[in-house]
Amino acid sequence: MKKLTKIIIVILILIVVIEPARDSVLKLFYPDEYSFYIDKYSHKYDLDRYLVMGLISVESSYNPDAVSEKGAKGLMQITEDTAKWCIQKFDIDATLENYTEPKENIEIGCAYLNYLFERFEDNKKNTLAAYNAGMGNVEKWLNDPEYSKDKLTLSKIPFKETAEYVQKVEKREEIYKDLYEKKEQ
Repeated sequence: MKKLTKIIIVILILIVVIEPARDSVLKLFYPDEYSFYIDKYSHKYDLDRYLVMGLISVESSYNPDAVSEKGAKGLMQITEDTAKWCIQKFDIDATLENYTEPKENIEIGCAYLNYLFERFEDNKKNTLAAYNAGMGNVEKWLNDPEYSKDKLTLSKIPFKETAEYVQKVEKREEIYKDLYEKKEQ
């Protein structure tokens, strides 16, 4: 029994010592950059900050100069057309000349993400799929019984890239919440 008690004590000590080190290492791969803008605009547009953090991580790996093959730019990978539409629709203080700057890009991305949540009735899977593959594709899938049984929820995402994207964003949202929620409490 004494040996088991010693083993348990050693395990508990290792957990206490190693967990903070684990978190420090993970934070190198899951940074908390631009948290001021993420907090400000996730709050303004009624979004979970950890979801925004996970989305930025997947979209650009927190590289404000990222450009996709399809011309999406910035931290939240916004196309010029989407930026123009969001700036006008949501009266955002940004221009097409500066929409790739972190402050403006995060606000535009959060406004657009909020719009998608409203359009898809707060369904996170549908919303993330639309952020990646476009609203038109998601609406088409929702009306196809092969992909949605109730026309409200996707049971299957036909684009492999989009299905993987949704899983990655949700996983990174969990990681960010686990890493950064602790420090806020």
